[in-house]
Amino acid sequence: MSTKKYQELKNLSKDELLTKERQLVADLFQARMKRTTGQLENMASVWLMRKNLARVKMLLTQVGGNRVGAEVRKEVAR
Repeated sequence: MSTKKYQELKNLSKDELLTKERQLVADLFQARMKRTTGQLENMASVWLMRKNLARVKMLLTQVGGNRVGAEVRKEVAR
């Protein structure tokens, strides 16, 4: 992710970041399943998704403290 996209993420609200995180977690899961079954064409996409997810989580921590991460884990567990 370039600096430009990081700046775009930085301007998102807390709710938008939470939505983005949920989307990235789901996409990462799908990519891992495709990689396991041999259907994933671009292996680097998993690496990029993990990095993007880490960036979003970092911004969530900065915006809302550690409680935000716990909220997302509860949502994903449902």
